[in-house]
Amino acid sequence: MKIVHVASEIFPYLKTGGLADAVGALAGALADAGHEVSVFMPGYRAAVEHPLAGAAERRLQLRVEMGDMFMSGDVRAFSPRQNLTVYFVCREEFFDRRHPYGTPERDYEDNHHRFIFFCKGVVETLRLAELRADIVHAHDWQAALLPLLLRHAEQRHGATLAMKTVFTVHNLAFQGVFPMRSFYRTNLPGELTGIDGLEFYGQLNMMKGGLLFADRVTTVSPRYAAEIQTSEFGCGLDGVVQTRAGDIVGLLNGLDPAIWNPARDAYLPARYTAADLAGKAACRAELLRRHGLDPGFAGPVFGMVCRVTEQKGVDLVLANADFFRTARVRFILLGTGDPRLLAALRELAAGAPDRVAVAVRQDESMSHLVEAGSDFFLMPSKFEPCGLNQMYSQAYGTIPLVSRVGGLADTVTDLDENPSQGTGLMFPPTAEGLRDGLERALRLHAEPARLAAAQARGMKKDFSWTTAAKAYERLYEEAV
Repeated sequence: MKIVHVASEIFPYLKTGGLADAVGALAGALADAGHEVSVFMPGYRAAVEHPLAGAAERRLQLRVEMGDMFMSGDVRAFSPRQNLTVYFVCREEFFDRRHPYGTPERDYEDNHHRFIFFCKGVVETLRLAELRADIVHAHDWQAALLPLLLRHAEQRHGATLAMKTVFTVHNLAFQGVFPMRSFYRTNLPGELTGIDGLEFYGQLNMMKGGLLFADRVTTVSPRYAAEIQTSEFGCGLDGVVQTRAGDIVGLLNGLDPAIWNPARDAYLPARYTAADLAGKAACRAELLRRHGLDPGFAGPVFGMVCRVTEQKGVDLVLANADFFRTARVRFILLGTGDPRLLAALRELAAGAPDRVAVAVRQDESMSHLVEAGSDFFLMPSKFEPCGLNQMYSQAYGTIPLVSRVGGLADTVTDLDENPSQGTGLMFPPTAEGLRDGLERALRLHAEPARLAAAQARGMKKDFSWTTAAKAYERLYEEAV
C-alpha cells in the first residue's frame, strides 16, 4: 500500500514526547514490511538542520490559500531508508523557531495558522506530487483537519488524493481549540462552523474535525478507546467520540528495538541482556554518579522521565515527598514542564540532596540511562492514552510502577495479582495509591529472587513495532 503519515513531530528529527516515537517507529515498521511510506512534518529549524536530514532537497514550491490570501512555502524531502520518504513542509515565518509549539511559558498565539498551513501544505503536496495514497493517516490535533481539507481539495480539483483517511488520538486532552474567527483560514464551507462540524462551545476545535470526518478513528490503546467515551476521560468530547463508536479502535503503540534495546543501546555505558544483568548494575552506578549520588548505594533507585504536569502524576509524587526524604531510596527525575511543579521538585531535591536529583531538561541519552539504571520506574499518571516508558522499562529489566489507567493497564501485569506473570505494580491514580505502590516496591526489592523473576518476564515481552504495525496493516486493508 501507499501510506502517508502526518504528524507535528517525528523521531529522530524532532521529539517532545511519545507522539514522535510512535509515528517514527510505525512508519519505519510499515516501510520494512514493504509498503511505500511517506511521512510529513513541519519544517522546524531543528528538524531541517538535524544531521540525519542533511540529504533533504527542495522538491516543491507551495502556494497555499489561507482565507483571503495565499501564503508561500516549500517542501523538502529525502529518503532515510528503503520505502520511506520524509517530507518537511516549510515556511520560515511559521516554523523557523526555537521551539515547535511555544515558549516554556505559553503556546505560540498563531498555532492555529501554523497548523492549518501545515495541513494544507500536505494536501497540496499530495496533489502536486501525485502520490495517490491508499491511506492518509493523521495524528493528533495538529493534523486533525487533514481529512476535511483533503476531501474539500478533491472536490475542488476533481481528483482522488487518498482512498481512505485514518485519524489517531494520541492524547484527547490537547484538542487545538482556538477562536472561531480563525476558521476562515481553512476555506472550508461555512456550515462546518456549526455543532455538527468544528464548533465547540463557540470556538474552533481541530481535534473534533479528525474525530468526525476521518474514515477510521484509532487511539493508542484499547482501554483508552473505551475511556474517552466516558465523561471522566472524554475531555468534553465524549459525546462526539460516542458517535464514532463503531469506527473507533484502540491499537497499542510499540517500541523500536533498534533504539530501545539494552543489548545494543549506544547511549548506555554498558549493555546487558535478560541472561546477564551485569551491565544493568554498571548503568545503575553511572546513573547515580552523574546525578551526584553515591554510586555504591545498595537500596532501590526510583526513576521518572516525563513532562512535568499533573497529568503525569507529578503532584502525587510531591504528595509523597516524605517517602523520598526518609526511606532508604534514591529518586531521579528527568523532564521539563509546569514551572510550579518544577519549583516544588527543586525544593524537594534541595532538602534531600543525597537522596533526590531533579534534571530539568529534555535529554534523549539520559532518558535511556534512567530506564536502564533504575530499579523501579514511576508512572503515576492521572490518565495515559498508551504510554511508552512502561514498555521501555520492562524491556530494560526495570519494574514499572503505574496507575491503573489507559495503556498502562493494557501493558503491565500486576505482580501481586498475578505472581506467575506479573511484570510491574499497579495502583489507583491517587496519592494514597502511589504510596501503596512505593511501599510494595520496597518489599519487592527485599526479595531478590522474586524481583529477578519479574525482571526476566518483562524483558521477554514483545512490544516491538513489528508486531504492533500488523494491527495497523489489518486496519488499513479493511478500510480500503
